[in-house]
Amino acid sequence: MFTERTSVGLDVHARSVAAAAIDGVTGELVQAKLTPSHEHIRSWVQALPGPVAVTYEAGPTGFDLYRALTGAGIRCEVAAPSKLQKPSGERVKTDAKDAIHLARLLRLDDITAVAIPSVDQEAARDLVRAREDCRGDLMRARHRLSKLLLRHGIVYYGGQAWTGKHDAWLRHDALPQLTTRATRLTFDSDYETVLTVKARRDRLDTAISEMAADSEFTDMVHRLGCLRGVSTLTGFALAVEIGDWHRFTGNTIGSFVGLVPSEHSSGSSRVQGPITKAGNTHVRRLLVEAAWHHRARYTVGKTMRDRWELAPAAARARGDEGNRRLHHRWVKFIDRRKKNTIANVAIARELAGWCWSLAVLEE
Repeated sequence: MFTERTSVGLDVHARSVAAAAIDGVTGELVQAKLTPSHEHIRSWVQALPGPVAVTYEAGPTGFDLYRALTGAGIRCEVAAPSKLQKPSGERVKTDAKDAIHLARLLRLDDITAVAIPSVDQEAARDLVRAREDCRGDLMRARHRLSKLLLRHGIVYYGGQAWTGKHDAWLRHDALPQLTTRATRLTFDSDYETVLTVKARRDRLDTAISEMAADSEFTDMVHRLGCLRGVSTLTGFALAVEIGDWHRFTGNTIGSFVGLVPSEHSSGSSRVQGPITKAGNTHVRRLLVEAAWHHRARYTVGKTMRDRWELAPAAARARGDEGNRRLHHRWVKFIDRRKKNTIANVAIARELAGWCWSLAVLEE
C-alpha cells in the first residue's frame, strides 16, 4: 500500500530527465526538467515534502539511479514498461506527460516493479550477454564467408562445416578456386573476421567457466547441470538472467520467458495462437536449444555423471526424474506425429519448470 506523502515519476533519458511530483496532501503538481546527474535528481527529490516515493521505467539507463536513491533512503520502484496501464485514447505523448502518468500510477500503487540485480549479478549478466552478442557475430561472419563461396559455385561436401577439416578445406581448396584478386581479398577479410570473432568467443567462454566455478551462482549452476542440454555456460546464463527464481512458480516461469500460447478468448470462444515471445529472449533461446537434447534416447553418459558429481543427491534425483519425463514427453509427441518445432517449444516450456524446481531446491 502506498504510504508516502509525495509520489514522483521520472521519465529518464540519456541527456535529460522529466520529473513530476504529486503531493498527496495538497494535491499540488510540481514539474521539472532535470539533468541525468544522480546528485541533481536526488537533491530535487529530497527538497519535496516527505516522505517521498519515486518510480521510473526500466530501460537502457540501467539501475544506478535506483541504487543512488535507495542509498539516500528514498523508496524507488523501477517499473516494468510492458505492465504499465496506458489510456487507449491518448494521442499526445511527451516526456512531461509520461512523468505525470508514472507519478499517478505510483500514487495508486499500480506499478509492477522489476527485480533489481545486485552489482555483481549485473556484471555477470553483462558478461553473459557479451558472449551472446559474440555468438551472433560469429554466425553472421560465417554466413558471409560461406555465401561468398556459394556465389562462386564453391560448396563444401566433406561433412560438418566449421570443423578443423572444414578450416583446412577453406585455406587449401576453396581459396585457390577464387580467380580474381578482389575476390581473394574479400575472402581474406571474411576469413580473418571468423577467426578473430571465434577467438573472442573462446576467451569469453573461458571467463564464464571460471566465474561459474567460483561465484554466488556456482551451486545453482551445478544443480541446473543435472538436466540434459544445460551445460555450464547455459546454466550460468540461466542463473544470472533470471536472477531471483523465487519470484516464480513452475507454472509461471514459462509465461515469463514467453513460451506460453497467446490467447484471445471472449464469451464461449477460446482461441489460442503462437507463443507470446514475451520476456527474456536470451533465456527463451537457451531453453529451446536445450529442449532438443531430450529428443534422443535417455542414457546417463560420462558427461552427465561428471555433472552429477558436483550436485547434491536431491538435485541428481530431481534431474534424473526431469530427464526421463521430458524424453517421455518427446516420445508421445512423436507418436502423435506432432510437428517437431511445435513439440520442442512445448518441451522447452516444461523444461523451464524443471529448471525452476532445481534452482529453488534447498540443499
